Amino acid sequence: MHGRYDATDMKAPLSPSPIPPSSEPALALGAPVEAHVHISRALAVGSLLGLIVLSLVWELLAAPLRPGGSWLALKALPLCLPLAGLLKNRMYTYRWVSMLVWLYFTEGVVRAWGDKAPGNYCALLEIALCLVLFVACLTHVRLRQRDAKAAGLNDAPATEAS
Repeated sequence: MHGRYDATDMKAPLSPSPIPPSSEPALALGAPVEAHVHISRALAVGSLLGLIVLSLVWELLAAPLRPGGSWLALKALPLCLPLAGLLKNRMYTYRWVSMLVWLYFTEGVVRAWGDKAPGNYCALLEIALCLVLFVACLTHVRLRQRDAKAAGLNDAPATEAS
């Protein structure tokens, strides 16, 4: 089906259909994939917002490095930059966020190992949020690429072999 034709397909007459042939597979593929794209987007945005809130709460209230808060709360600022791109559903943003998140993952691993409670609990939560963000971004990019590829294949006219 996916671009493969055998001799029986080429010799069969085309039957008239109320739905144009180019939109039939898009309807079949589009409905479930569309839902998964929305879920992956919601997970990405939610986990990014969670990382921003966690960074601020962790460094200002829960377990700051110094009493009264620390300048390390500024680590939330780089996380605010991709928020607009994720909300605007920009593919490029999903790609570079999936690389940026590994810096925060590494910080979480180091601080989960070295900090005492409650700091290590915040670090474990940071690790979990980073993993969710990475998987959501990766899934979102793959689903959108598969959707675009399917739409590109569906728009191409079928050619007959002579």
